[in-house]
Amino acid sequence: MATKKYTVTLPEELAEEIRREVGSGGFSAYVTKAIERQHERDRLGELVAWMQEESGGPLTPEEWAAAEAELSDVERQLDGPAASGPHGPPLAG
Repeated sequence: MATKKYTVTLPEELAEEIRREVGSGGFSAYVTKAIERQHERDRLGELVAWMQEESGGPLTPEEWAAAEAELSDVERQLDGPAASGPHGPPLAG
C-alpha cells in the first residue's frame, strides 16, 4: 500500500507514552491501526443508523448483540495476532 506523510497535532503526553510503549519505529503503525479502527467504528455507526431508519426504531437486544459481535470481528481483523493496547468502549444499547 502506498503511504504519504502527514502532519498531525497530538497531545504531547499521549504521544510520548505511545512512543515509549511501541518504540519510534512502531509509532506510525500504531497510529494507522487506531485510525483504521475508528474508521470501521464510524462505518458501523452509519450502518446502525441506517438500520434504525429502515426498521423504524431502535435496535433490539439481539440486533445490538449482532452488531457488537461484528465489531469484535472487525477489531480482531485489524489487530492481528501481535497487536496489543486498549480498545474503545463496547457499544451501548
